[in-house]
Amino acid sequence: MKIFTNILVFLALALIVFNVTLLDFKHPFQGDSVVAFIGIAASFCAVLILLIFRTSKKIEEKMNDKL
Repeated sequence: MKIFTNILVFLALALIVFNVTLLDFKHPFQGDSVVAFIGIAASFCAVLILLIFRTSKKIEEKMNDKL
């Protein structure tokens, strides 16, 4: 499971980098830049969710070890 979440985090970070390259800094809220901002926000949310999931699995493992 750890390898799978690492792969997904890497893919989400790659999507963030890709969407940053699509931004037009002269007109940030027009055309493809809006789509790029949405993609960056969605990828950032995915990274946060995956990190929360990984932390919850670590807590679950520690709780099972104590029982």
